[in-house]
Amino acid sequence: MKMKFRFIAVACLTLLSLKSFSRDKKFYIFICFGQSNMEGNAKIEAEDTTAVDSRFQLLQAVDCGDKGRIKDNWYRAVPPLARCTTGLTPADYFGRTLVANLPENIRIGIINVSVAGAKIEIFEKDSYQSYLATAPGWMKSIAAEYGGNPYGRLIELAKSAQKAGVIKGILLHQGESNPNDTLWTKKVKGIYDNLIKDLNLNPKKVPLLAGELVNADQDGACAAMNKIIATLPQAVTNSYVISSAGCPCSRDHLHFTAEGYRLLGKRYGEAMLSLLGYKLTQTAKL
Repeated sequence: MKMKFRFIAVACLTLLSLKSFSRDKKFYIFICFGQSNMEGNAKIEAEDTTAVDSRFQLLQAVDCGDKGRIKDNWYRAVPPLARCTTGLTPADYFGRTLVANLPENIRIGIINVSVAGAKIEIFEKDSYQSYLATAPGWMKSIAAEYGGNPYGRLIELAKSAQKAGVIKGILLHQGESNPNDTLWTKKVKGIYDNLIKDLNLNPKKVPLLAGELVNADQDGACAAMNKIIATLPQAVTNSYVISSAGCPCSRDHLHFTAEGYRLLGKRYGEAMLSLLGYKLTQTAKL
């Protein structure tokens, strides 16, 4: 009997050892979610697909056969970083900024689950079904790529990523579909709290970075929402608002141009570098 218990104890210790060995504490994972601007709306240009450092990785959320990517696998973070036909996103130059300024033994991993045109309610764990029930067909089709449950897919991917590295932050860009919604910050807090709980994270160590919508200085169609976004730190203690001032936008004044995404992504990156205790020493090529 003693031998049996000894064998079980050794087996358990071996499994724990293997688990800890496979998880790289120098692999920093970042969760990204939101609507079309986090998906990426601008056309991906040649400069965005070249010289992507192998230290910048993407955990593929959906199958993209034409790009040789299979969901739930890691790839070099060459855009698109959301679904197969999406464009440039702030996450692209967020990651590039980090790898350009962090020690070479640190890698960056991105998870991106975003749904164009969706209200923040689509990520509410216990009520997303009622929101999707009345959503247009095209939005339901996007959600279907995430198994019909974008929040659930985000958690799935994040748990998988936790086996490889450590979640260090959450990036949000959303609000165009919740204009003048004074309950937006409360809803975001609920989603953030659920992420923290479901992934067993420490909120003091996992900040939430939320980007402004197209700024008033670009005649942003939803620029008024930035006043509400600015109050997010009052609802979520460890949250920070990323300015969109001066980030060029497209003709619809809802989405950024490729240049705008690069600049906004760099600002997300600079903010995260500071929170991680590093200074900006190099600028990701814009």
